[in-house]
Amino acid sequence: MHHSHWHILGAGAIGCLFAQALQAHTRTTLVLRPGATHDDCITVRGESAETVIPIPCSYSSERTEINQLLVTTKAYDVEDALHSVAHRLRAGSTIVLMVNGMGLAERVRARYAQHTVFSATTTAGAHRLGHLHIRPAGRGETRVGRQHQLQPAPWFEAWREALDPCVWDDDIDSALWHKLAVNTVINPVTALYRCNNGQLAEQPALQALVASLCREASQISCAAGYTRTAQTLLSQAQAVIRATASNRSSMLQDIEAGRPTEIDYITGYLLKTADRFGIVAPQHRALFNAIKKSEERHIAP
Repeated sequence: MHHSHWHILGAGAIGCLFAQALQAHTRTTLVLRPGATHDDCITVRGESAETVIPIPCSYSSERTEINQLLVTTKAYDVEDALHSVAHRLRAGSTIVLMVNGMGLAERVRARYAQHTVFSATTTAGAHRLGHLHIRPAGRGETRVGRQHQLQPAPWFEAWREALDPCVWDDDIDSALWHKLAVNTVINPVTALYRCNNGQLAEQPALQALVASLCREASQISCAAGYTRTAQTLLSQAQAVIRATASNRSSMLQDIEAGRPTEIDYITGYLLKTADRFGIVAPQHRALFNAIKKSEERHIAP
């Protein structure tokens, strides 16, 4: 058995969800910011009862070594969060980035060249009810990989058992791009119009906006070589809107809470790609600018 001990950086909904799933199959420790309360357990609310799951916690400032690190923070916190535990990583440590958007893996690889960086994306969800307190929101599929690495990493077996269904993807960038494209269509629109996802299928004006955002994103996808996304984006986005009709997107929640959004890593990355191929994407650009303005107004100084 491959010796495995996962540290999870980012104790929000997804970090807690993955910590409680992984701990049944492999040693797992949650990494908290200095000063965070430290209960050594996660509370999971199910249909009828709450379960308290013991889970070791450690502070980022401690010195114990980290060999395997799963990062589930907000995209804009990734680099600071990694910096806070850099002294605990040893040469050859594994880093798995499970964050929204794209563009971070390249930056992390450049900065942490002595470590192996993988990417992951999941359709599993959870709601954060409080500190280390979550309610899972339906099972979903998790995809993990490192572009062009055909064989799963040795540690992947434990993930496969813990996170069924969990798939090794040797073209992980296509999976990340696909999720990014869907997110560029749903998240900023719901954040701007302060509506749950289902409204995008019910209001004619929003339906039309979704369709034109899909057209622009499909054109960019096609230029960037992501043909599956280019061909299926509208139907996929509509399917996600239906399946998550009552959800409030994370970007909407961020705007309402006066937090920064992940727009730079989602629509921002799409627009950078569009610029690279000389594609004008006026609807996405207008949305990007509107969210940036909205952030400036709402983020508490």
